[in-house]
Amino acid sequence: MSRPARVVLWLLLQWYVRTGWKAIGTIPPDRKLIIMGAPHTSNWDFPVFLGTVNAVGRQARFIGKSSLFKGAVGRFMRALGGVPVNRGIPQDTVSQIVDQIAASDDFLLIVAAEGTRSRTTKWKTGFYQIALKAKVPIICAGPDYPNKRGIFGPVIHPTGNYDRDMAPAFAFFRTLSPRYPERSAFPDDPA
Repeated sequence: MSRPARVVLWLLLQWYVRTGWKAIGTIPPDRKLIIMGAPHTSNWDFPVFLGTVNAVGRQARFIGKSSLFKGAVGRFMRALGGVPVNRGIPQDTVSQIVDQIAASDDFLLIVAAEGTRSRTTKWKTGFYQIALKAKVPIICAGPDYPNKRGIFGPVIHPTGNYDRDMAPAFAFFRTLSPRYPERSAFPDDPA
């Protein structure tokens, strides 16, 4: 990791701790996994998710559009954990990430399940497809803003039965308090 990236991650962890945030729970020892982050209602969720993972001594990765990964900025984004994908071929994003997981020894990818900060009951399933195809577990993680806690929840080993596999995840996410509760919704909520 480059020195500037180390400094940024150190500053992120300092912000996380000094503003009173705490990581609750643990990440399994697996070297490869998907961190399913939800509810995602604010731009602040990204630093909270990264801070929570860094607070337990691991570095997370995140997906970014490939145009952000050019030149010096691209090297910096990669050092922070960014994973470039060509969003011009959305159906191929899963394959792109699965290939990168296979080529890595250590790959913890944070994905916001809703795919938006707006209220939606149509959550994306790409994180699930990635985990299923890469044969890696999913750990649920989310914010509890009133108590300033980043909480790790259940671990899911995808079987191909999305509804059954995700039931404990949705139950866990309903216990969390997002920054903007009015933007939080779940796939089984009425529209």
